[in-house]
Amino acid sequence: MALITTGNGLIRDLEKFGSLGVYVPLEGGFEGRYRRRLRAAGYVTHHMSAKGLGDVAAYLTGVHGVRPPHLGKKSTGSGAAVGYVYYVPPIVSYQLEQLPPKSKGLVLWLIEGHILSDQEVEYLVTLPSLEPRVKVVIERGGDRAFRWTPLQKTLLAG
Repeated sequence: MALITTGNGLIRDLEKFGSLGVYVPLEGGFEGRYRRRLRAAGYVTHHMSAKGLGDVAAYLTGVHGVRPPHLGKKSTGSGAAVGYVYYVPPIVSYQLEQLPPKSKGLVLWLIEGHILSDQEVEYLVTLPSLEPRVKVVIERGGDRAFRWTPLQKTLLAG
């Protein structure tokens, strides 16, 4: 039986590199433990899926429009009912505004990160240098044991 991990290595590497690619056992459970360790260390975690992000830079750091699905129905009216768009605030900027005063920063934890393109991952590697209070953890795939590596190295391996 493995010893209970403290998560200090993950936190140390996250602060050093700014972004990490993690490989998790497919049965799950480990990522929740590490997210709890991050919260105990003073970080606020925001958990989201990489599926459906679209333009990652616009979704995370810019105001962006979202059109609801039409669901096969035609618009019969005119004016505001036709072609309406909802504008959504940027996720990262909004979360940073809501941080508690003594928080170390925001950790953006993305699951299903294997679907992201190299260009999207490169943006997420540079995001902590653009906004120092933001750290990024992306689940890049499965493995038999929970392990992590700097996110930049996951690009070279793929």
